[in-house]
Amino acid sequence: MDQVVSELQYVKGVGPRLAKSYEKLGIRTPQELLEHFPRRYEDRSKLPKIASIRPGQQVTVRGYIRQLDYRPSGGRSLPIKATLHDGTGSVQLVWFNQPWIAKKLRDCEGEIIAFGTVKEGRYSYEIASPEFEVLDAEDDGESFARIVPIYPATDGLNQGNIRKAVSSVMEKLLPSLQDFVPSDLRRKFGLGNQRECIARLHHPESLDDVPKARRRLVFDEFLVPQVVMAQLRASTHRETGIAFDFDHSSGGLFSHGEIWEDVAKMLPFELTGAQRRVVNEIWDDMRAPFPMHRLVQGDVGSGKTAVAACAILAAVRAGYQAALMAPTEILAEQHAAGLKRFFHPIGIEVELVMGKQNAKARKKSLDKIANGEALVVVGTHALIEDTVKFHRFGLGVIDEQHRFGVKQRQAIKEKSEIPPDILVMTATPIPRTMAMAFYGDLDKSVIDELPPGRKPIKTHWKRTNERQSVYEGVRKLVQEGRQAYVVCPLIEESEKMQAQAATDLFYRLKVETFPEFRVGLLHGQMKPAEKEAVMEEFRDHNLDILVSTVVIEVGVDVKNASVMVIEDANRFGLSQLHQIRGRVGRGEHASYCILVADATTPDAEERMKIMVETQDGFRLAEEDLRIRGPGDLMGTKQSGQVFKIADLIRDAEILEDARKAAAMIVSSDPSLEKSEHALLRPRVEAAAAQRESVAIG
Repeated sequence: MDQVVSELQYVKGVGPRLAKSYEKLGIRTPQELLEHFPRRYEDRSKLPKIASIRPGQQVTVRGYIRQLDYRPSGGRSLPIKATLHDGTGSVQLVWFNQPWIAKKLRDCEGEIIAFGTVKEGRYSYEIASPEFEVLDAEDDGESFARIVPIYPATDGLNQGNIRKAVSSVMEKLLPSLQDFVPSDLRRKFGLGNQRECIARLHHPESLDDVPKARRRLVFDEFLVPQVVMAQLRASTHRETGIAFDFDHSSGGLFSHGEIWEDVAKMLPFELTGAQRRVVNEIWDDMRAPFPMHRLVQGDVGSGKTAVAACAILAAVRAGYQAALMAPTEILAEQHAAGLKRFFHPIGIEVELVMGKQNAKARKKSLDKIANGEALVVVGTHALIEDTVKFHRFGLGVIDEQHRFGVKQRQAIKEKSEIPPDILVMTATPIPRTMAMAFYGDLDKSVIDELPPGRKPIKTHWKRTNERQSVYEGVRKLVQEGRQAYVVCPLIEESEKMQAQAATDLFYRLKVETFPEFRVGLLHGQMKPAEKEAVMEEFRDHNLDILVSTVVIEVGVDVKNASVMVIEDANRFGLSQLHQIRGRVGRGEHASYCILVADATTPDAEERMKIMVETQDGFRLAEEDLRIRGPGDLMGTKQSGQVFKIADLIRDAEILEDARKAAAMIVSSDPSLEKSEHALLRPRVEAAAAQRESVAIG
C-alpha cells in the first residue's frame, strides 16, 4: 500500500511533528483525516468594494498595499499595519507578533486578497489579524475568494495546515472510494453519492451544497451501529429460549389471572397503570420462545423494583430461578430486604450473595442456589463468579445496568445452558434519540407514572452568599428528627474547578457549623467496606448529616432523609442533579432539595431554573441533551460510538431513517452475505467488535 495512504505522517503537509498534533484530535490515519469534517464555513466568495464595507461585517477585500508601518523595536514586536486600497477606499490591516508578515508584504508588488472582520479603528476601519494571500500576475484569487472550511483544531495546528493536508488526502483517497450503502437504499432515502458528498463537505461550491452532503455522512455514521443492533435483535429472536407459559389452556403451570392474584398478595399496594402496562409487556416477552432482552426505564421513585418482582414471580411460578444483580453491596442488601418483604407472604425464599459473606454463610447460600431451594437470588458481581451454580436459571434482572459492562451482562446469561430472559433497569431517563442510538438492541418499556401519594420534592436555588440561611434550614429539620445529605462535586481542592471539596466541607460542617450533630463523610476514594459502613450508619440513623460526593447518586433508600443540599450545583448536568435529588422524598415527610450555586454562564443558569420548575426526569433528560449535547451524558465511549459529525438532537429524523434502513438490510440479509453488502459487512463487524470490548454505560 502507498505510504501516503497508510501513514498520516507521509501525507503532504503533515510530517512527524504535525502528526502528533493530529493525534490530540483523535486522528491517526489518512482515512480519519478524510473524515475530519469542518465545523463551520466562511463565505469569502463575495468581493465588495472597500468603500462599502462596515464594522461587524466579515468580508473579503482585494487591493494594493499603499502604506506599510512596521518598526522592529529590540526584542519587542510592534504591530504591523498595512493600508489596503482598491480605488474606492482603504482599510487598515493589522497583525500582532508575526514579524515575518512585514517582509512578505514589503516584497509584494502585486495585489493581495484578505479576509477578516471589520471594526472601527482610531482613524479608519480596521481588520485585525486577517488571513491573506499575495496574488501573482496569473492568479485571479479564486482559490482564496471561495467558501472556506473551518475545521476543529488544536495546539500546533492552524487552519492552513489542516486544509492543505485534507486536500492532499482527498486527492489520494477519494478516487478509489467505493460506496458501502447499496444503491437501492440510497434511492429510497434520498442519499447522495458518498464520494461526492465528502468532497462537497470539505470543498463546497456553495453553502447550499452543505446540508445534502452532511445528511449523507450523518446517515453513514448512524447506519453502521444501527445494523449492529438490528443484528443483535435478530439473533436474539433466532435463539431458542424459555417460553414461560402463563395459559392453562396450553398446559401451562399457572394462568394469567392466577398470577395477578399472587401479585395482589405479594405487593402491599396497587400497581399504577404504567406499572401494569410494563409488567404485561415483560410477561408477553417471557411467554415468547426466544430470550427476552428488555430495558425498563423509570424515573426516580416510579416503582421499578415492584415491576421486577412481578417478572421474578412469573419465572418462579413457572419452575425457574431468578437473580437480581445490583452494582453495590448496599444496593443488593436493599433489594434483598425489599424482595423478602414482597415474597414472604407467598412463601418464596430470597437468598443474598455478596463478597463480604464469611465462608460458612457463603457455602450455605451457594448450596441452596445449586439445589434449587433458593428460587430468588440477589447479589452483586459475586453472582457471576464460577462458584455460583444455579439449579434451573430462567431470569436475570440487572439493576442500574449502565454500571455493568458487556462481559458482566454476558456472564449472567451463561449461568444457564438455555439462554435466560434478561431484564435490565435504569433510573436514568434516556432521551428517545439516545435510546435509539445506544440501546437499539433492546426492547424498551417506560414507567412514566409515579405512584400516588409520592410527595413532590420542593426544590430551591440559592446563591452562595445565602449558604448560611440554607444551613439554618438544615439545622431546623435535623432538630425535628430528619436527616440531611450535603453533596459536593469534588473530593479534594482544585484551583481549576474551585468547587467545594467534600473532605474540607465535612470538617467545616462537623466542627464549625453543626458541632451538635453527627456528621459523616462518603466519597469514591474510600474503600468499599468503608463506604458500606458509612451508608449503614446513615441508614440506621447513627448519622444526622452525610457529606458526600456523587457516590450516593444511585439507589440508596433512606426514608428519613428529607433534605438534599447540592453544593456547586452548576458543576452538574441536569440528569445527574435529578438523580441526586431523588435520594430524598422517599418517606412520609416533606422533602427539600437546595441547589447552592452562583451560575456564571447562561447554560448553568438555565439548568438551575429548569431544576426548580420540574421533577419530570424525562423532560430533564431531553433538556440536558439539548444543553450539553450527547458527549458524556450517557458516555458515548460506553458503546464504542463517538459520532464525528452526527448530532442526536438535530439529526433525529436521519437516525430514524438509518434505523429503518438497518432493519430492512438485516431482514433481507441477516449475516450481510449478499454482494451488495460486501462493503458494509467489514464496517459492521468492526463496530460490533468494538461494542463488545467496551462497557455499556
